[in-house]
Amino acid sequence: MMLVLVLGIFVGGRLADDDRAAMLLTAVWFAVVLVGGIVLTRRRANLRLPLAVGYAIVAGAATIVLGLPMLGDEEVNERVVVAAPAAPSSAGATDAAPANVEVASGSFQPNAHPGSGTAAVIEIAGGARRLTLTEFETDNGPDLRVYLATGDPAGGGELGDTEDLGALKGNKGNQQYDIPRDLDIDRFSTVVIWCRAFSVGFTSAPLAAS
Repeated sequence: MMLVLVLGIFVGGRLADDDRAAMLLTAVWFAVVLVGGIVLTRRRANLRLPLAVGYAIVAGAATIVLGLPMLGDEEVNERVVVAAPAAPSSAGATDAAPANVEVASGSFQPNAHPGSGTAAVIEIAGGARRLTLTEFETDNGPDLRVYLATGDPAGGGELGDTEDLGALKGNKGNQQYDIPRDLDIDRFSTVVIWCRAFSVGFTSAPLAAS
């Protein structure tokens, strides 16, 4: 039964383009399995306890992992890198100190959930790059990831190829993520907050050269 329930979570989470619909399908699946278990154990009393324990374990874990993140916000306020304004050029100036440079930026727009704030790609002195999310806000959800994608899921578009920058640190606030040095930002030009549990894009920010 445990395997059947877990399989239903993965299947149900990918049959719908909306996480709420996916959760509803998952709940329906759990109900169907519960009814099936009751029917099965009517004549097999020795199976009641192990099946009930297995059901309770999986249902409890699913509630904690998938349901609890939706009940509240997680705010994080990191000290993110910023790009210094471009200094006016002056003839003969050759000893200017290296400064951070904003390579690209964009504003978050709603997908399956509302989104607001600014995403920016900043190259810091030394060549490393950071993706910063400032004044950022979206709904909370399970297993949210920060992707750089070649497509934009807004309006039913395709996600395309992705680079996973890690778990979303908070659904509100300022935060930053490392970008691989060899990643082509011209190609991976959309920031997507992606719910990996239900394969749903929460919000996205198309990047444009600064």
